Amino acid sequence: MSASQPARVGRLAVIALAGLSLSSCGVNAVPTAEENAKAKWADVQAAFQERANLLPNLAAVAKGAATQEKEILTGVMEARAKATSPQVQVTANDLSDPAKMAAFQNAQNQLSQQLGGFSRLLANVERYPELKSITNYQMLQSQIEGQENRVRVSIRDYNQAVQAYNTTIRTFPDAIAAKIVYGAKPMVPYQAVTPGAEVAPSLEGKV
Repeated sequence: MSASQPARVGRLAVIALAGLSLSSCGVNAVPTAEENAKAKWADVQAAFQERANLLPNLAAVAKGAATQEKEILTGVMEARAKATSPQVQVTANDLSDPAKMAAFQNAQNQLSQQLGGFSRLLANVERYPELKSITNYQMLQSQIEGQENRVRVSIRDYNQAVQAYNTTIRTFPDAIAAKIVYGAKPMVPYQAVTPGAEVAPSLEGKV
C-alpha cells in the first residue's frame, strides 16, 4: 500500500461521515417536506380553479331568475373575477409571503361567501315558474357542493403539509440544514379570513 492510499481512505471516510451527518441534519428531510407542501398547494390551486370554471354555469342555468336573484349571481361572478385575478395568485415560491397569501385567501373567502347567497337562489327557485330546468338546478347544486368539499379537503391537506414542513425546519437536527444549507423560511398555512369561510356552504334541501 502506497503512502497516499491511507490518506485517500481517510478522506473517503471523512466524506462518508460528513454525508451521514448532513443526512441526519435535514439535508434530505427539509426539501422533501418542502416539495410535499408545494404539491399540496398545487392541489389547492387546482380545486379553486375547478370551482371557478364551474361558476359560469350559474348564469346559464338561472337566466330566468328575478332581479334580486340576478344581483346574487352578479356578486358571485364579480367575486370569481377577483379570485381568479393574476394580482392575487400565489405560486409555490410565494408560500412564505404572508401578504400574498392573505390577499389570495381573502379573495377566495369572499367567493365562498357569495356562494352562500347562491343557496338562497336555490331556496327561492319555486317562486319563478319561468324556470323550467329544475333538474339543472339540482345538478348544479350537487356539483358546487361537491367542489366546495374538494376545496376544503385540499386546504386541510395543504395545512397538514405546511405544519410538517414548519416543524421540520424548526426542530433539531433538521433545523441545521434548514438554516445553513437552505435558508428555509416558514410557510404560511391557509386560514379563513371570516369565521366559517373554509366550510362548504350548505345547499341541502334547498330545491
